[in-house]
Amino acid sequence: MKNKKYIVTFIGIWMATGFILPSCSKYLDIVPDNTVTLDHLFMLRDDTWNALAKVYSYLHNDADPNGTSYLLGDEWLGKLEYEHNEGTLFGIRIMRGTQSKGNPLLGDWSGTRGGSPLYQGIRQANVFLQNIHKVQDMTETEKTDWKSQVLFLKAYYAFLLLRKYGPIVLEDDIIEPNDTPEKLFKSRSKVEDCFNYILRLMDEAIPGLRERALSNNAGQVDRVVATAIKARVLLFRASDFYNGNYEYYDNFLDHDGKPFFPSAYDKEKWKDVIDAADSAINLCLRNSIDLYTYEGAPYLHDREDYAANPVLRTIYDLRFTICEPWNKELIWGYSNINIWNGTNLQAASNMRLPEKTEGDDHSSTGAWQWLCATYEMLERYYTANGLPIDEDRTFNTSRKLTVVRTPELSDESAYAPYAGVMQPAAEVAYLYLNREPRFYANLAITGGYFRSHLLRIPFSGYMGADGGYQPSINAGDFYVSGVGVQKFVHPESKSGHAIRIKSFPLPIIRMADLYLMKAEAMNEYYDNPAPEMWALVNKVRSRAGVPNLEDVYGDASRVALASINKHTKQAGLKEIILRERSIEFAFEGGTHFWDMHRHRKAVSSFSSPVRGWNYQGGSADKFFNVVSLQSRKFTLTDCLWPIPLDETNTNGNLIQNPGY
Repeated sequence: MKNKKYIVTFIGIWMATGFILPSCSKYLDIVPDNTVTLDHLFMLRDDTWNALAKVYSYLHNDADPNGTSYLLGDEWLGKLEYEHNEGTLFGIRIMRGTQSKGNPLLGDWSGTRGGSPLYQGIRQANVFLQNIHKVQDMTETEKTDWKSQVLFLKAYYAFLLLRKYGPIVLEDDIIEPNDTPEKLFKSRSKVEDCFNYILRLMDEAIPGLRERALSNNAGQVDRVVATAIKARVLLFRASDFYNGNYEYYDNFLDHDGKPFFPSAYDKEKWKDVIDAADSAINLCLRNSIDLYTYEGAPYLHDREDYAANPVLRTIYDLRFTICEPWNKELIWGYSNINIWNGTNLQAASNMRLPEKTEGDDHSSTGAWQWLCATYEMLERYYTANGLPIDEDRTFNTSRKLTVVRTPELSDESAYAPYAGVMQPAAEVAYLYLNREPRFYANLAITGGYFRSHLLRIPFSGYMGADGGYQPSINAGDFYVSGVGVQKFVHPESKSGHAIRIKSFPLPIIRMADLYLMKAEAMNEYYDNPAPEMWALVNKVRSRAGVPNLEDVYGDASRVALASINKHTKQAGLKEIILRERSIEFAFEGGTHFWDMHRHRKAVSSFSSPVRGWNYQGGSADKFFNVVSLQSRKFTLTDCLWPIPLDETNTNGNLIQNPGY
């Protein structure tokens, strides 16, 4: 067999047309009767491996900044000159209220404008599932594993569709050209039926999977992955948006006159989340999966500060939780990242190597510096006490925009907590001092450092500075908010050529998510916050160098009077957990967007302009002024994606989502 890579393309064409393709001996040698049939395509293991890879190919490419779901929400800001460029930054365009049914943004129904055509992926899965038994040179154990992987992916793609569209069409059959209209033009199913269908497929898939894929198969679905993702599906099913959403969708009716969304809230669904998260956590621990801490040596420029400053050691823990490939915390990651096409999240957020800095390439290749953080993220992180800035009585919020200086290098005791974290004697906003380690690990702030190009680069967002606005040099390529994001830049990535970008899988789900997921579900179900819930949250906080909940919320000398013992009240703990998730998963996977979405807080959270520092300020007094940079408009209509107009015109049984 030669040129096997073409086989999976043929399967896709066959599925799209419904016809058997004529053969082409240029690509295939197995043509006894001048036709290529599915019997041929599923004859040998190597060919079937290509078909398996094809099913995986429909996973979202979140490494592409134009098509990534990471930009949903209020965390990221892109180049302002792209505001009117309809072919870029689709996630941000959704948040600006430009969604449409004519050509949907990030449309997964049929793969429009940055979306993945997930129904094609489901149909590919159906072909695979109906033909895997024909392969001649595979053991039954291996066939079972591959079949289970594809069955899970089919369920996962249906979940991704459900998350965006609400009620979906459940697709189990291979469509033939002579099928009846009833089979060709199906209706959408009720939301609860869709969840039950997805969970049933996952339950069927899990027993046949390997418990943990070996390193050379990293990224493939195994039992650990499937069990963790099942817990996430149940989390969405139990959340307000999908569980008794009478307020939004009581008048969104199926052909039978009944609501697509369940009208009655069912608290027992949270118990299912607890059980599923507990099973997933135990399975992870059994396979040595847990929260990550850095065990390597620090880089040369950090060696002295790393030994002396525990904050810097925590920053290494946090940075490499994302950047170290296939580390112990990563349950499932997306690794099909094409760094050669010049479009990837890491390059878009990486800082260009300053000309005055040592290094061997100062080009923009692999370092565009045009994806940045909004001002909203500067306030979202905790103080060093592990409290929101407006709940920490030791943090003077009235001074947050005041320009101050970091301690002098000569003042050893005062500078010690900032060694390797902030530049000495730098002019900064008061907002930048006494913050938690995740603030410094994830963000690039004026007066701090950007770790990239194997260097520790002093960062400044001032006009005329290397990361700032330089109209005569880089009128578009600068951090327009004055705040960079280094969370997804490997410290060893360099400019000059794609091969110099240090790649790593983007997290789909990691261990911290399971801990916070279980804590949230227990709080929702038991109505009475207890130490077991706090302990789950504290696991994540502890790794981040943040004090335990009980220590700070019970301490009247640190917490504001209105927030004393907030963690002991159900509503208070819910707010704490969602805040914790927004920080731990900041900029990551659109997690904050989906958390607000599933709790019906997206409209109120994402309809205000996003802000930043004054990028035209060339000095501290001019730069550290908060300005509105981009309007945002996220409405109730935007909570469900529109079905493409072409699809509803073709299939009259499809009821369009409200507002479109």
